[in-house]
Amino acid sequence: MTREPLQFETSRNSSRFTLQSPIGIHLDLPDHTPFQPGNQPGSSMPQTKISSEKNRNIFGSRDKFQAILTKLQGIEIPGKEHVELYLRDQYRRNLRLSSIKNASTAIVAFLILLLQGGKTCLERITRSDLGAYIEREQDKGLKASTVKHRLDVLKAFIRYLIEKEIVSADILVKRMIIKIPQSLPKAIETEHEEKLLSVIDDVRNRAMILLLLRTGMRIGELLNTQIQDIDLKEQKILVWEAQKNRIGRAVYFTDDARDALIAWYGKRDVSRQYIFYGPNRQTLTYAAARIVFCKYLAKADLSHRGYTLHCLRHTNASSLLNAGMPLECVKELLGHTSVEVTRRYARLTNKTREKEYFKAMDKITKGEIDGHYKLDLELQKIIEEAKLLTPNGKKLHE
Repeated sequence: MTREPLQFETSRNSSRFTLQSPIGIHLDLPDHTPFQPGNQPGSSMPQTKISSEKNRNIFGSRDKFQAILTKLQGIEIPGKEHVELYLRDQYRRNLRLSSIKNASTAIVAFLILLLQGGKTCLERITRSDLGAYIEREQDKGLKASTVKHRLDVLKAFIRYLIEKEIVSADILVKRMIIKIPQSLPKAIETEHEEKLLSVIDDVRNRAMILLLLRTGMRIGELLNTQIQDIDLKEQKILVWEAQKNRIGRAVYFTDDARDALIAWYGKRDVSRQYIFYGPNRQTLTYAAARIVFCKYLAKADLSHRGYTLHCLRHTNASSLLNAGMPLECVKELLGHTSVEVTRRYARLTNKTREKEYFKAMDKITKGEIDGHYKLDLELQKIIEEAKLLTPNGKKLHE
């Protein structure tokens, strides 16, 4: 099917313009959209957005950080004043509040265990105390990645105490390593992807799931997306600050996602700031988005497959690699800090390796192998003799 291009009618003296979509929806968009000259998301963030978000973030963060400290004061642990100083140091370094909260939780749990063991001061911390904490977390049945993260948090706190000369540096002389399984990312199979999309009948939900599938955005990033972050003309979304590494990037979406988004534009409340919102909230919550996704999985008879919202991101990555996109490009689109993280998808989707395997096996099953693989005995003898020589060419004594 041939798609007609989007048509725009603008006026230099008008603050609004009309968008004619290929699916027959006419949208009268306000002047704060990304198409308005001087307000392109690719150039700079609107000043009003910068100032309002900056003020909200500053005061909101301060209140939430104070709540973390208030909760800390109500807990009986050794070295409480040092924990507070450490958390304040993290806050000054502009760490995420979620990271500070997680650090507080892990440190407090460790110090409570220390107190239960009869130690009432930080100076008495030993390496075995860290080992006991790891064992307790493992006994809870937590994932290895979760235990490793909490251990990393504790080691950062211990290093802080070492710098302040409160505890001995001997605690961290030897590395403490927790082996993390290198599991493959779970992508949605092609036939299941088609089946899932075929049962989505709600305009908003179709736009949300298609955007996740086509952009590879994390669900939190999409739920934090505002109208002015989306450029329908260039089919692009600006992620101002990634959830995990706080690095901004641009992602792109396909024609079907654009059409679904335009259909949602025709029905959504134009006064709402965020693209997806709840009945009584500015944004849609992760829990609500998960319920929506699970509902369609059940409708498509895919609930038993173990797919999650994050699988849409995995599917996007594996599809791009299957289509031949370079690993470095996929890395930038997904917002990974290291290409090694992206390389996991290459293990899942390496078509070259798959092709070579079946090519070789086809020869084997047809009996077309050219002889047997043989060890060159003469070459092996030379190698063994070389091993018995010193760097000066003299034979070693037996």
